[in-house]
Amino acid sequence: MTFGQKILRARTTLNITQTELAQLTGISERSLYTYEQGNIIPRKGNLEKLAKALHVSVTYLLDDAEEDTQKDMEKKDFIHKIKDTQGNKGAHEAQEILDHVSTFLAGGDLDDDAKEVFIQSLMEVYIDSKQEAARRRKKKTGQSLIDPTE
Repeated sequence: MTFGQKILRARTTLNITQTELAQLTGISERSLYTYEQGNIIPRKGNLEKLAKALHVSVTYLLDDAEEDTQKDMEKKDFIHKIKDTQGNKGAHEAQEILDHVSTFLAGGDLDDDAKEVFIQSLMEVYIDSKQEAARRRKKKTGQSLIDPTE
């Protein structure tokens, strides 16, 4: 897959237009069109802006042999779903959280036990948030807050 094809694929996977990508990166639509056509590869600064906005690595964009892994595609699908429900800002925030957690876990400062504790803490936050959302929905709709199965 060529550089231009990778740009196009990543952009369409995220369901963003060239105009939206131009706004995210500060790169002109004309330049983006040229990149996607495969005529030129941008300078380092623009290359880094593209990689960040498209949630891919610079290596992925430049290496003809490197393809997205299934994990990368699932992550992009997740971000796309967040964008659909929460908009561009929500998608950007979700991506930043994933990037920070990935960097945090990849670092050598924590041993495996500490990483397990961190993941367990995230799961607890998720479960608590899910329960709180259910309580709010029930309260909003006037349903009984008492669960008959408890």
